[in-house]
Amino acid sequence: MATTGKHTQLNLLQRIWLEVLWQLARFFAILPYWFKYYVVETLMFVLLCYCLRYRRSVVNRNLRNSFPEKSERERAVLRRKFYWTLSELFIDTVDLAHMTPAKGRRILRVKGLEEHLSKIGGRDWIAMTAHFGCWEYCSFWSIYAPSQIVVAVYHPLESRLADAFYRRLRDREYATPVPMRESLRFYLRNRETGVGGRNMVMGLIADQNPPKRPDSHWFRFLNQDTIFFDGGEKLALRCRLPVYFVKMDRVRRGRYEMSFEKIYDGEEEVADNVITERYVRILESEIRRRPELWMWSHKRWKYKRNVSR
Repeated sequence: MATTGKHTQLNLLQRIWLEVLWQLARFFAILPYWFKYYVVETLMFVLLCYCLRYRRSVVNRNLRNSFPEKSERERAVLRRKFYWTLSELFIDTVDLAHMTPAKGRRILRVKGLEEHLSKIGGRDWIAMTAHFGCWEYCSFWSIYAPSQIVVAVYHPLESRLADAFYRRLRDREYATPVPMRESLRFYLRNRETGVGGRNMVMGLIADQNPPKRPDSHWFRFLNQDTIFFDGGEKLALRCRLPVYFVKMDRVRRGRYEMSFEKIYDGEEEVADNVITERYVRILESEIRRRPELWMWSHKRWKYKRNVSR
């Protein structure tokens, strides 16, 4: 494991449950594609959408505020499509428990691979993505570029058991998970030698809801004032790293296509918040293109901007 410390320590009962969960996930992951994505996914959809009505009020509010121009019927159709995405994400995530390079290539294809490798030129770089489609598949990048390893920056979960389970899912030969609070130190400590002699791709899911600070910068995003994590921008400017938005486009159930859009070349002189602003604009464009793939159940707008009178 790439992470250590108090948060990762489990007691005996938690370790037992972790192994039980892991073996169940491994068993589920080897089941036939049709069973996972047509039988289990359908059952998950009915459970989340109609039985549990999982965070229905949050989803409704987010869709209403983000798409005021849509009718109630249009938003209802979009909500239903989102619950299909959420159900599929459950399958995609558990499926990571049994992953091989061959399986990864079936699940994910990369558009413009040679062009992107040429632009990167063997350097470290920052991959900024979002809770859009199956973001976990971004870790498969190293299957196509063995000289690089994805450093999956994540926010630790409150439950130690759940956190350990997710780290085990993500900690593979092609990716290593690192807590957000340790990501800068991790990169500075390893940038000379890399990780196992491999160049680093700092993978950041940058659309999460950061704590509100007095100096927080607000962006207009989906018709709402919104704050974003700026760690990717700070790392890019401090270490002169190129930044790319990693797009994940769903092709069919459990199958995605990855592509890249440059945000920052690592050399351009830019003002504060410009890199994050570019990220926000690309993300908003992707959401408007395929809104059902974004995570509408997140309480993304918990904080409101103080408007001075």
